[in-house]
Amino acid sequence: MQGYILDTKPVKDDDLIVTILTENKIYTTYRFYGAKHSNINVGYKIDFELENTLRSDIGRLRDVMQLNYQWILDAKKMYCWQRFIKLFYSHFRDIEDIDNFYFKLLDALSHLMIKQNERRSIIQAYLKLLEHEGRLHTDYNCFLCDIEIEDKISLVRSFVPAHPQCTFAKKFDLYKVKEMFEENSLISFDEEEIDYLWNILLQGL
Repeated sequence: MQGYILDTKPVKDDDLIVTILTENKIYTTYRFYGAKHSNINVGYKIDFELENTLRSDIGRLRDVMQLNYQWILDAKKMYCWQRFIKLFYSHFRDIEDIDNFYFKLLDALSHLMIKQNERRSIIQAYLKLLEHEGRLHTDYNCFLCDIEIEDKISLVRSFVPAHPQCTFAKKFDLYKVKEMFEENSLISFDEEEIDYLWNILLQGL
């Protein structure tokens, strides 16, 4: 089967506990250290097999083959990709069964990043995730005072809208945020604004 590595934790003798997101399930697996093993890291897409044993509640990770991205040697893209992938680990803590949206989202994102800026691509993918989970607030009401936002808008964690005067956060033109939420487009945002959105995203999914 195939999956994305969300987390690795070292245990005794260089062995690893590896958390993997597959199409319909999140697996916690045990990976024994050995010279014949492929290198693995957070964010890698792998093909693998699981061996279940009576001695452990988690499966043994076997026959791992890394499935490379076209941009895997681009350090900037890989850095951003890994930071995004790490957020999935916390987002799905204590969850095993998931729908295939998340696997397909990462598949689509890895292809989008071939030609498009990595941070813009990831923010667009995150907007799709928020929409899928019913957390994209297109009513444009301030979460603090519950009054409709009509001009300038601020965004806090999870891109929740607010009045700038309620949060003292960075102001955006409302039309830009509407374009982002409703059309999944970041074309109106400059690089400084993208940096700000990126840092909001990194606070957690």
